[in-house]
Amino acid sequence: MQALVLAGGEGTRLRPLTLTIPKPAIQLVDRPFLRYMLDWLGRHGVDDVLVASGFGAEALRGALESDAPAGPSISYFQESEPLGTGGPLRLAADEGRLDERFLVLNGDILADLDLSALMRAHTESGAVATLALYPVDDPSAYGLVRTKEGGEVAEFLEKPDPGEADTNEISAGAYVIERQVLDLVPAGRMVSIEREVFPRLVGNGLYGHALDGYWMDIGTPQRYLQASWDILEGRVHTEVAGLDGAGPWLGADVTIGAEASIGDRAVIAAGSEVGDRAAVSSSVVLAGSLIGARAVVSDSILAPGVKIGEGASIGPDAVIGEGARVEPGAELEEGARLAPGELVS
Repeated sequence: MQALVLAGGEGTRLRPLTLTIPKPAIQLVDRPFLRYMLDWLGRHGVDDVLVASGFGAEALRGALESDAPAGPSISYFQESEPLGTGGPLRLAADEGRLDERFLVLNGDILADLDLSALMRAHTESGAVATLALYPVDDPSAYGLVRTKEGGEVAEFLEKPDPGEADTNEISAGAYVIERQVLDLVPAGRMVSIEREVFPRLVGNGLYGHALDGYWMDIGTPQRYLQASWDILEGRVHTEVAGLDGAGPWLGADVTIGAEASIGDRAVIAAGSEVGDRAAVSSSVVLAGSLIGARAVVSDSILAPGVKIGEGASIGPDAVIGEGARVEPGAELEEGARLAPGELVS
């Protein structure tokens, strides 16, 4: 089975992290984020993955190839300009790179849903496209998918008001598609497969199939942190190198000073240093960062190479860009954002 992964977005909601690192390459606990998707696909028999990349394509490829366990073979193609969620499919098809049937996945989801069940449902229904559906607690925050008995899609509902929806199932960003569907995708421009293609298939072979398990779009700092804790605490079906029970997770060559406090919900990536009597809680500290003595970091994300001075206070909800520096004793306000290389005194 073949899968096409859409990984060309700029990850604007995760800035400033994504100003220097493409979102699919950002480390999520022990590996580049997109590696979780590749592992997930491999568990369901996918042996050929085509990654559609855009911003940071070379950095993404480098991150995946430097962390390459056994799994599906990976090939890449790069969009010269943003093509949305439908345009890359047409481009890949025009280049002769797609099979007659393939999976499509949005590259910003962390999930362990049963893709094998999705593929079986697609075959059994004779659909031209089958959407993975996932139930959510707050339907008003999403576009919903209403289906008929038997799974045929009846209607799409755009973020209905509370009480107006009779379903709580959303499209989970995973689809099985027959190549004939791409005849509906115009060539050479940005296309939304969700808004321009799937609605035209209602009544013409479009099905949905509800799946249980874990699913999250990690496109915001809050969801990125929550996904990290869900991995540490075993809510995601995956294996994490070096994790013995629940967190924290410490990478290779991490130095923790005397009397430093590291909460269970913490990721300290390779080569980082936490000084004496410093405190890190509910935070991700990426590779090569330095947290000075008596500094406090809470509910925050530090990109690679960040330096926090002695006695400084970071968070909650701070996101610090790559190589930024916070001088000793400085206090960052709640929700602070520091650009890559920025200095705060």
